[in-house]
Amino acid sequence: MTASLSEIDDFSIEDFTKAYSEGTLSPVEVLRHKSELMDEAEPVLHAMAKRYDRDDSTIQVARDSESRWHRGEAISDLDGVPLTIKENVNVVGEVTTWGSKAFADSQPATLNSPVYDLLNATGCITLGKTAMPEWGMLSSGVSTDHPTTCNAWNADWNPGGSSAGAGTASAAGYSPVNFGSDIGGSVRLPASWNGAVGLKPTFGRIPVDPPYYGRSIGVMGRRFDDISTTLSLTSAPDWRDPYSLPLANKGWLSTERNLNNIRIGLLLDAGAGAPVTAEVRQAVSDAATLFEQAGAQVEILSPFVGNSIDLIDMFWRAVHYKDYVNLPESSKALMLPFISQWCLAGSDITSAEAVRGSDEQLALAKRTLTATKDVDFIISPVSPDATYPVDWPMPSNDVEHAMAHIAFCLPYNMSGQPAASLNCGFTADGRPIGLQIAGQRFDEAGVIWMSKLFEDIKPASATITSWPRIWEHSNN
Repeated sequence: MTASLSEIDDFSIEDFTKAYSEGTLSPVEVLRHKSELMDEAEPVLHAMAKRYDRDDSTIQVARDSESRWHRGEAISDLDGVPLTIKENVNVVGEVTTWGSKAFADSQPATLNSPVYDLLNATGCITLGKTAMPEWGMLSSGVSTDHPTTCNAWNADWNPGGSSAGAGTASAAGYSPVNFGSDIGGSVRLPASWNGAVGLKPTFGRIPVDPPYYGRSIGVMGRRFDDISTTLSLTSAPDWRDPYSLPLANKGWLSTERNLNNIRIGLLLDAGAGAPVTAEVRQAVSDAATLFEQAGAQVEILSPFVGNSIDLIDMFWRAVHYKDYVNLPESSKALMLPFISQWCLAGSDITSAEAVRGSDEQLALAKRTLTATKDVDFIISPVSPDATYPVDWPMPSNDVEHAMAHIAFCLPYNMSGQPAASLNCGFTADGRPIGLQIAGQRFDEAGVIWMSKLFEDIKPASATITSWPRIWEHSNN
């Protein structure tokens, strides 16, 4: 092994494949190192819900990849590259607990999730499943099924969620790409609060099972090139997802555009939810100014979210209440009280109110598409504020206003538009601030292009030169 261990933790996919092809590094060595890294970091971070790294089958995957690289027969750009999947990805023979002890006795999966099958076909090394919060309905790492996941920058900070472990794993260097899912910011929020990058693709771009309106499989990491490579290998139609999109043309993620011809909509007020803090507003405004100085046209967008957050939250509560009441009493007793309270609020929702909440998903989609139809991209905060205490289930810590922080993210789940998160600065106490860049439907190529452009022009104050390794300084 010629590369140092610290270098490997910041390797891109291209770095891995170059080293494999040159014979200076092997997938078996990488797997061994990543196991040691997680052994050191997991007692502090708790990013992993289930580890595969020492399973005989995973070790054999690494050996098989090593042999292919030696023969010059690698099967994809992910061959031998370590990555993680989220806890809610179904794997045959495993119980999918959704981060809750209430589901620990559920029946094991009899069918893989589509993304797991697609990844297995690439020759990648799946290190395990990253942790998610209770029932996947929290923007945190708080769970009854495993220890609370911490932010990679500070163990007292929240990693966000529901793809909590994936955000932490990205910042900790477990792997260059970490899969999550997103129905209201669950990829973009943890990417933002961990200083990582993340992409929620166009609805249906990566097939998902079980499918749900607005729910997308997304990817997190440290570089958009890695997200682009991974997206190109996991975008395919699948019979298990009725909303999955057809195969895109070869090279669909490559694009060259003239920023002088680009119109950007700047949204600093969603018109709903929690107010944007001064530090977040300034960081996003500064990002808009940089784009404008580089040649883009920037115009202020008027708020368009309205009362959608409350109405859709009402619908979600009604849906989850239906499932909650059907649980055995013993399972209900195991559930996090915050989630139980949130579900029980659905007991008073009438059928007419539930239908109104359901209809609001489409209404918000139409308003979002109408409000953004005359611009190429939309930039905004990912969330109104930076991260919050690690043991809070939600930023508000208030079950009555549980979704107050998702007003900038949710619209693009409903409209199906791709949206990315990337770091655009830090608060005075060092918490990362996320910039959201959304585009028109099917234009992941443009969103990735804009995101990479910002990373080229952003100031030093928003540049991460050294990733955290807090476990090395912990007595836990």
